[in-house]
Amino acid sequence: MKFFVDSADVDAIRDLAELGMVDGVTTNPSLILKSGRDITEVTREICEMVEGPVSAEVVALEADAMIEEGRKLAQIAPNIAVKVPLTWDGLKACKQLAREGRMVNVTLCFSAAQALLAAKAGASFISPFIGRLDDINLDGMDLIADIRTIYDNYGFGTEILAASIRSVNHIAEAAKIGADVATAPPEVLKKMAAHPLTDKGLAAFLADWEKTGQKIM
Repeated sequence: MKFFVDSADVDAIRDLAELGMVDGVTTNPSLILKSGRDITEVTREICEMVEGPVSAEVVALEADAMIEEGRKLAQIAPNIAVKVPLTWDGLKACKQLAREGRMVNVTLCFSAAQALLAAKAGASFISPFIGRLDDINLDGMDLIADIRTIYDNYGFGTEILAASIRSVNHIAEAAKIGADVATAPPEVLKKMAAHPLTDKGLAAFLADWEKTGQKIM
């Protein structure tokens, strides 16, 4: 599974990238707002530190305007994936941008039927939102499983990018089902290394080592 960082915080992204834990980055208008920076400036900086795809989202609602915005965003760096919403106009924009050889991430997916349309439109990535489905008492993992089955049935090359991830369990479950990518906030990715039994075991080892009176260095 590939890990994308869902953030526009360059310091947090750099920290994870130095550990080799970043295969790409996803941003959206809310994350750009949170960064407090110009979208072109911060996106270019992220693209320079990450080799993989960096999703930058259009804000237009009509297909022609989405296409123009997508082209402009794609000029920022070669590794830009233009992010479009899963609307009929978004699918039109996806089709055209894909024809032009651009990576497209179709976002705000909440059904398998939507995911099928995105794959037919040539999406590089489909972003089903796990957490937001959980919020309305639906199991987001069921959607990941349905999309995986459909894509495998027909050999679609669109990658399943599990999004709206709220917990470590979300990542583990999506990986078991076969999502190609998980995009998560930096704090969730870091929590993957945490376990109370690891902490307990380490504390016991260190206590016993202290009793030996020895030093390694």
